[in-house]
Amino acid sequence: MNIMVTGGAGFIGSNLVDALQDHGHTVAVLDDFSTGKEENLEAATRKGATVHRADIRDPSAVAGAAGAVLPQVIFHLAAQVDVRRSVADPRFDARTNVEGTINVLDAARSIGARVVNVSTGGAIYGDVDTIPTPEDVEPLPEAPYGQSKFCAERYIALYRRLFGLNGVTARLGNVYGPRQDPLGEAGVIAIFCGVLERHQQPMIFGSGDQTRDYVYVADVVESLLALLAEPAARGEFNIGTGRATSVRDIIAALAPYSDRNFEPRFAEARDGEIEHSCLDVTRAREELGWTARTALADGLRRTLEWTRASSAPAAVAA
Repeated sequence: MNIMVTGGAGFIGSNLVDALQDHGHTVAVLDDFSTGKEENLEAATRKGATVHRADIRDPSAVAGAAGAVLPQVIFHLAAQVDVRRSVADPRFDARTNVEGTINVLDAARSIGARVVNVSTGGAIYGDVDTIPTPEDVEPLPEAPYGQSKFCAERYIALYRRLFGLNGVTARLGNVYGPRQDPLGEAGVIAIFCGVLERHQQPMIFGSGDQTRDYVYVADVVESLLALLAEPAARGEFNIGTGRATSVRDIIAALAPYSDRNFEPRFAEARDGEIEHSCLDVTRAREELGWTARTALADGLRRTLEWTRASSAPAAVAA
């Protein structure tokens, strides 16, 4: 199958690109490399993946890339994902996550492609009473990021009603694993792994009792492949583990890997951050046959191993 991945140079996107190629698909990547990394695509390009350097906020660029590739399916991952930036600059967030999605939908509509949209779970649902949270709970986002991603989902539903576009959304938990930037603004596990490797102390914003549904990137990729295999899938699917883990629990699990004090420091909670998030994944299990398989301890170990390998100095030839 001919497939395009927006945001394919990013953390999740590049892992997806590799898996699609392993399954025999022809893959094109659309990315502006503002956060994605060229090194994430080195293996993919050697295997024939094409790369289109473009911004999803540019409708003509998105349409041009889609018209050149003519994908049957577009996986849409390109997004602004920093909650703090969305609070500071909600207009930029909306231009990227809402207008960018509209550009992708218009391009898909023009060539008859299906869209598999990658969204967020916790940031969309907000602080709700029902935990684990199923897909039919009313979203109450606490930050512009969650609001913009929810709005993008509604545009997919609108384009189905208006134009018959085939689209579906994966609402992800807190994804972690290899290729997540340990120096980035999002991804607490990657950040803590980087802190550990630099022999520093982790910083907790708030009490540390806030919980998230941490799901390993390889499991997320498997869920997206499951959605690819179900062209009749509609609406939204929660993708997580169904288990809540606190920030303090993550630090305690990583502490044995440190050769010095790994006790956290504390700072004030940040605007837009929710307290508790955990996803009910019943629909994905029953309709897609998908379940997250990676235990948190194994995922943490693999992530830390990748962080250490990627930060090790390159060997110097004699």
